[in-house]
Amino acid sequence: MSRATVELPAATRVFLTRPHTATLTTLRPDGTPHVTPVHFTFDAATGLVRVTTRAGARKARNVVAGGPTARVALCQADGFRWVSLEGGAAVTDDPARSAEAVRRYTVRYRAAPPAPLDLVVVEIAVDRVLSLNL
Repeated sequence: MSRATVELPAATRVFLTRPHTATLTTLRPDGTPHVTPVHFTFDAATGLVRVTTRAGARKARNVVAGGPTARVALCQADGFRWVSLEGGAAVTDDPARSAEAVRRYTVRYRAAPPAPLDLVVVEIAVDRVLSLNL
């Protein structure tokens, strides 16, 4: 998966470090949207979003079913301030990448994420950013 470097204003970068819950929208195989709350991390240096989950979770299965062209949108909101991050997504179970996702999650949310036996990471290469009031 290619990674785009995304330039974000300082206020947006700060907003994305706050321990908020976001919504992740993926597409089911029939094309209908699946929206679910998630915790995530954003690496501004690489433009990469990481969401830890179970391999059997609908969001992970949707990304896998979408193949190399799977696109998703993640939106974090706080009142009337919000940012949406869109991009191509892939699922990985690589131990090093999973460990990095867990490390970043633990720093952001000050607690380790759930650790299911089938832990995977949805990685999103952000190529489009929309925001309001940031």
